[in-house]
Amino acid sequence: MDRTVRTVEDVLALLDELFVSEDGSGPLAAGDGKEFWDRFYADRSKPVPFFPAKPDESLAGYLDQGLVAPGGRALDLGCGAGRNALYLASRGFEVDAVDLSPVALAWARERAADAGAEARFVCGDVFTLAATELSGPYDLVVDSGCFHHLPPHRRVSYLDLLDRVLAPGGHLALTCFAAGEDGMGSEVADADLYRQRRLHGGLAYTPESLRRIFSDLVEVELRRMRVEPPESPLFGAGFLWTALFRTA
Repeated sequence: MDRTVRTVEDVLALLDELFVSEDGSGPLAAGDGKEFWDRFYADRSKPVPFFPAKPDESLAGYLDQGLVAPGGRALDLGCGAGRNALYLASRGFEVDAVDLSPVALAWARERAADAGAEARFVCGDVFTLAATELSGPYDLVVDSGCFHHLPPHRRVSYLDLLDRVLAPGGHLALTCFAAGEDGMGSEVADADLYRQRRLHGGLAYTPESLRRIFSDLVEVELRRMRVEPPESPLFGAGFLWTALFRTA
């Protein structure tokens, strides 16, 4: 007889098991996705829009417009090959960057060495690491593509993470799949995701849903990401929302 649930985290871990992993290989467990993302990042020649070493146009804009002050401490969630982390390091931030994939992080470390940039790259599940290695406070948390891969119940963990690590007056710079015309990601209702036990490659959000989820933060900006041409030094794709929130 299995009676293991005692804490909120036990409930969240149990719900994780309801979902099949991105590659369909089995249930979604804590830290699952490593194998999928390792395969994804293994071929660096693939024409993936966010593979080039370009920061989000929105992130660069926040700094250039003075909406976010340069310097301070920054946490990059789901940093991939390090494009935003290295940009932040070049703007004077002390950067911690986290990803599940050792393959992605190996690429990020190579880029950092080539650029002579300093950033601390950490491999693992950010919700587990937050209790030990990511204590904060951070002046800026950047998330370009992590949030929309979380199952709905892990939004609870995500908000708890922000509450613990964001400094007073700190900012969240978020980029995620946009629902609606020219958007991307699944628009299946939260309840139906549990019935289907799939995340369908990532979840789409509306501006209203993002405002509701992050209602404890102050909205600074929320808009569609600007499309950047291939020759641009910035990354920008129109199927994404970009948002800047700050603590009160």
